[in-house]
Amino acid sequence: MCTLAIYFRVFPEWPVVLAANRDEYFARPASAPELLAERPRVIGGKDLKAGGTWLGINEHGVIAGLLNRRAPDGADPSRRSRGLLCLDALRCRTVTEALELVRREDGAHYNPFNLLLASRGEAAVAYNRNSMIETAQLAPGLHLLTNLDVNDFECPKISRAYDQFAALAGDREFAADPIANRAHLRRLLADHATQLDARSPGPNAICLHLDGYGTRSSSMIFLASNRSHAAHFFAPGPPCVTEYQPGPLPFD
Repeated sequence: MCTLAIYFRVFPEWPVVLAANRDEYFARPASAPELLAERPRVIGGKDLKAGGTWLGINEHGVIAGLLNRRAPDGADPSRRSRGLLCLDALRCRTVTEALELVRREDGAHYNPFNLLLASRGEAAVAYNRNSMIETAQLAPGLHLLTNLDVNDFECPKISRAYDQFAALAGDREFAADPIANRAHLRRLLADHATQLDARSPGPNAICLHLDGYGTRSSSMIFLASNRSHAAHFFAPGPPCVTEYQPGPLPFD
């Protein structure tokens, strides 16, 4: 179960602060964020099996983040890679344009997913549930995505995780300079105690360690209101034991 938290227009000087853990099978090959497309320039991690991405940003400041939903009968390997749709969305100039692209897709061509789309001025999520794609705009605020609907407060453990990210938003030091205080975000992403969904069998903590599966990497992306200021940090392993390093950006 991947985890993605976005502070959308919560901090006046930082309209987007995003923190995400990618959970995946260790045997599935992937590379650290790199240049995925030239026009527009797209930076993101690369799934070396299917060629798509799970999280990226383009030169227009559009971010796309993909999280797999549960498939009742298991994922169908014959369907198109969800990561390729994420990459398609990153070729768009705006969130609105990306939403239009996703709405034109046939949900039956993909396994279930959640797709976050965000920029400095707009945020939305696309769900593929029961082979039907639906989209919803996100209001300014904190939003948490896992393999369920955004901000799924029916699950008490997801509510607890949300409360932890919400408490950080109230920290004056973090609000004033999220980049300088990103260690607070790392602490939340490295949490082994908060189980994300009591309805899901087995362990599913924010930072996950299982046999053959777990948190493969972690990312933080910061977009300032000043369009010339942004930052990207990437940890090529679980954030509890892996240091974040500056990642590439698609801007000149």
